Amino acid sequence: MRTLISIVAIVAGMTPAPASAAPLPEGSADHTAGSQILKHEGTGDLRSASESPPTEGKVPGMDVSSHQGDVDWKSSWDKGARFAYVKATEGTHYLNPKFTQQYNGSLNIGMIRGAYHFALPDRANGVQQANFFVDNGGGWSPDGKTLPPALDMEYNPYGETCYNMNQAAMTAWVKQFSDTVYARTKRYPVIYTSTNWWNKCVGGSVKFGDDNPLWIAHYNSKLGPLPVGFDFHTIWQWQAAGLFPGDQNLFNGRFEQLQRIASS
Repeated sequence: MRTLISIVAIVAGMTPAPASAAPLPEGSADHTAGSQILKHEGTGDLRSASESPPTEGKVPGMDVSSHQGDVDWKSSWDKGARFAYVKATEGTHYLNPKFTQQYNGSLNIGMIRGAYHFALPDRANGVQQANFFVDNGGGWSPDGKTLPPALDMEYNPYGETCYNMNQAAMTAWVKQFSDTVYARTKRYPVIYTSTNWWNKCVGGSVKFGDDNPLWIAHYNSKLGPLPVGFDFHTIWQWQAAGLFPGDQNLFNGRFEQLQRIASS
């Protein structure tokens, strides 16, 4: 009966949560963008090299979660950060208690900011998690100050790398999430991921890069290959700690181009 239900759900476009999904461990429901990528992939040549990526024509930025607490946004602005992503939600159970201070604080200092969602694809389907995200900070408006909402897809913090889902099921999940965010906000979400995880767990049966900007995580002084289905990256998370609180990012363009992404 369970197999039949799963087949019907997939045909209907709903990815069921695997029966093996365990209860969420108490007190460990706040995972940051890249926390699992750093754990599984390491920091590459950044362990010893002082070289940083070329920044000419790029815009420095950052991403934060509750782990950073109340962020000193003026300090980050004075050091050169011009955009920020703030964690809003995880699965369908977690809200960042510092979201308001971080999301509004970055805006008030002059940054272009956006919100991101840490996906747990085996806990609830893409529609449910997208709605939870949009309802709790993941909205968008063409005001020139708000980055597209972002979907964080990375290694399972609770178990099997791909959440016990094959590439077809994971692709369907990502598409559900993306289409739901678009229906709610009229903007396709940015996809945050690493090349290794994406190629293993999602693959290239759908070319998400046609609609979804790429926020690539690769801790190194050089970017390396992009995930299958993407020809261009919009943001590179190149270091897990550094000048600004949280992760260090570079927007792949000039500030005027960043403003355009937040406007249309």
